[in-house]
Amino acid sequence: MTSTARPRAGRRELTGALAAFGLAAAMVLADGAATPASAATWPTATGSQAVTSTISVSGTEDYGMKRLYGSGDLGTGSQDEDQGPILELAAGAVLKNVIIGSPAADGIHCLGSCTLQNVWWEDVGEDAATFLGSSSSNVYTVSGGGAKEASDKVFQFNGAGTLNVSNFAVQTFGTFVRSCGNCKTQYKRTINLSTIEATYKGSRLVGINTNYGDSATLKSIRIVGDSSKKIVPCQKYTGNNTGAEPTKNGTGPDGTYCKYATSDITYG
Repeated sequence: MTSTARPRAGRRELTGALAAFGLAAAMVLADGAATPASAATWPTATGSQAVTSTISVSGTEDYGMKRLYGSGDLGTGSQDEDQGPILELAAGAVLKNVIIGSPAADGIHCLGSCTLQNVWWEDVGEDAATFLGSSSSNVYTVSGGGAKEASDKVFQFNGAGTLNVSNFAVQTFGTFVRSCGNCKTQYKRTINLSTIEATYKGSRLVGINTNYGDSATLKSIRIVGDSSKKIVPCQKYTGNNTGAEPTKNGTGPDGTYCKYATSDITYG
């Protein structure tokens, strides 16, 4: 089990581009690619494996669409913020074609730059993935895949650098991506979301800390089933390093912190 402790945040190669949502009727899976379409179809596991202690990954690991799920210490299904992940990726690691089942523990931890390609979470535990590492040059890439049933956050960004999420489907969530609001060590974080299908119910797509210079760029976002437009595309906070609850300080595009136009987000 990893020894990396995570403070609470605010409480806590895809091989082709998608021309447009709705051009396909299902999720296309090929050579590690995943293309979310309208009402994205979730993959079927080729097998299942219980994980009783965190698996360390370095280099490239392709699971061929096997399902991994927590058991023993990783199988409580709780929201314990200090529980271990199913997988811990060393800096530079590439993880491909895997389904994280339930219980999901604390999902996946990236200790530095990493790539998550065609990774699916059937029932998010504490978080789907947590991105760590102190270098501003870190780049974390999530390409293809999907996550659902996240009672709080899907992606937790605690480290420094840039997080790029593209061609991803998310369903029933609290916050899709959150820059840590009250980590002991804070950084400037850059978040880029592109070609995302978010299916209501959800509270916000991204949460960033303006006082640390965070920014979030949103492009080709489709929000499904939210006729009242309750999902906040970009929530701004004033973060801290004391562990206190961060305060909200506005929403909406401003060209500096929340970077998108109204045309970048469609509903239906």
